[in-house]
Amino acid sequence: MSMKKLRFAILGCGFWSQFQLGGWKELKGAECVALYNRTKSKADDLAKRFGIPSTYDDAVELMRKEELDFIDIITDVDTHSKFVELAARHKKHVICQKPMAPSFSIAKKMMQVTRDAGVKFHVHENYRWQPQIRRIKQILDSGVIGKPFRCNSLWNTAFPLFETQPFLAALKQFALTDQGSHQFDVLRYLFGEAETIFTQIQTVNPTIKGEDVATSMLRMKNGMVCIQQISFSSPLEKEVFPQVLLVVEGDRGSVRLDPGYNFAITSGNKTTYESMTMQKYDWQTERLEPEPPAIVACNNDILQDLLENTKAETSAEDNFETVRLVWAAYESANSGKNVVIKNMV
Repeated sequence: MSMKKLRFAILGCGFWSQFQLGGWKELKGAECVALYNRTKSKADDLAKRFGIPSTYDDAVELMRKEELDFIDIITDVDTHSKFVELAARHKKHVICQKPMAPSFSIAKKMMQVTRDAGVKFHVHENYRWQPQIRRIKQILDSGVIGKPFRCNSLWNTAFPLFETQPFLAALKQFALTDQGSHQFDVLRYLFGEAETIFTQIQTVNPTIKGEDVATSMLRMKNGMVCIQQISFSSPLEKEVFPQVLLVVEGDRGSVRLDPGYNFAITSGNKTTYESMTMQKYDWQTERLEPEPPAIVACNNDILQDLLENTKAETSAEDNFETVRLVWAAYESANSGKNVVIKNMV
C-alpha cells in the first residue's frame, strides 16, 4: 500500500469546515497545507486552531502558489462549480460537499469539466458512512429479515439550524437539496437505484424562501417501496436532530432504527435489541454524534481512492445518481406527477 502523504487545500472556512478539517486530521495519508476564505480572518482563525501554515482570500492565488494534490470545497453550493472548474484548470483532484450543485444542469457541467481535465471528482456524502447506517446495511445483507419490501425513512426536526447556517434560509430549494441529498443517498446505499419518485413539498416556516418539508415515495428497481420524510419544522416529543430513523420490513422480519442509535431486529417471532455508542473526537460538538465518525470514514474512503488503493463509494459518478433523484423529486413536486428516474437526462 502506498505511504505517500497527499497535500491539499480547503476552500471555504464556514461552520462545517471545522468538522471536515478535524476529520482529515485523523488520517495519516493527507496533509492540509492551506485554507481559503473570502473573509480571510475566518481562515486565519481556523488555521490557528488546527495548525495550518498558509491562508488566502484569493483562491486563484492559492492554486498558483501551493503545491497540491487535491482541493476540498466546503463553500456555499452556488460556488461549487466555480471552484471545481478552478481545480480542473489546474489539473488537481477535487472533493466538494453535498449537494454537488445548485441545479441538475450545473451538476452535469461539473461532471463534464472534470472528465475533460482527467481529474478525480468526489462528493463528500457522509450519511451513508454513519455507523448506524452501516449496521443497518449489515443486518439487511445478513438476510435475517428476509427480502425487504418496504422502508419508512424519517428525518424530522425543529432544531434551530439557521442559527449556525443562516445561508440555508435564503435557498430557493432547501429541504430536498440539503437533506434529500443525504436521505436519498442512504436509500440508494441500502436498496440500490430508484425507478420512480413522487414528491410533495411544503413551506411551513414563513421566514425562509425554500421548502422545509418534503414527503417522497420511491419505487426501487428491486421492487421495494420507500417512504421518505424530511421536515425542518416538526416540534416532536423528542428532538433527535440530526438522526434519521428507519423501519425496514422484510418477508421474514423487520429492523427498526430508533433514537439514540438503538436497533430492534425482528425475525420470525423473536425480537433482539442492540445499541450503539459513537466514537468521540476533540473537534466535534456535543450535538453532532454520528457525523464525526462518518466524516472520518468518508474522508478515508476518498483518500484511498486518491492514493490509487481502492475506488471510493462517493465518486461524483455515483453521487450524480443521488443528484438525479433530488431533481426528479423537484420535477415531481412541481408537476404533481410520478417521475421516471431514467427520464431525467
